[in-house]
Amino acid sequence: MAMLNLSATIASSLLEIKAVALRPNEPFTWTSGLKSPIYCDNRLTMSYPLIRTMIAEGFAETIREQYPDAEVIAGTATAGIPHAAWVADKLGLPMIYIRDKAKGHGKQNQIEGALQPGQKVVVIEDLISTGGSSLKAAQAAVDAGGDVQAVLAIFTYEFPSAAKLFADAGIPMQTLTTYSTLLETALDQGFIRQEDLAKLQAWRSNPAEYGKSE
Repeated sequence: MAMLNLSATIASSLLEIKAVALRPNEPFTWTSGLKSPIYCDNRLTMSYPLIRTMIAEGFAETIREQYPDAEVIAGTATAGIPHAAWVADKLGLPMIYIRDKAKGHGKQNQIEGALQPGQKVVVIEDLISTGGSSLKAAQAAVDAGGDVQAVLAIFTYEFPSAAKLFADAGIPMQTLTTYSTLLETALDQGFIRQEDLAKLQAWRSNPAEYGKSE
């Protein structure tokens, strides 16, 4: 499946299983207090074998084509772990996973699994929001001696600030589908109305201000 078609198909699947919900007129409130017209829980994809297989193959194909020298697949804890496992299995590569911080007991590992100095790593994430947690995981792999080739995720909100963070860090970031594709798909399939589109697009450009004038 061509990546463009895959992007739309994954967006459609996320909407269908309600892994992504859009509420332009009744925004969600995130833990941070931010008002948002979208809520994303890609953990739901684990429960749908056809969808999770499509996602894993999309990741695997991206790695085969663009990062063929990858030696280790890293999953971010916790949501990236199952996807990294399926991708590593498809590619026949070792897998590790990266905690958000080191354990407070035992060996106090932040990275679980074997990562050798100099090994080329691709990090698998479920969602790129601000980009901060994904880059923190990538940096942990670098600190452990890994050579991070890229961070790959299922979905991105396409915040300009996140793109800048990755660019400044010099780490490529790619996703299987995007907020833009999701909006197009949602409009085509009747999940949102044409009059909702401008409001949804405005949120991506300036999420901190969303809903304040309402």
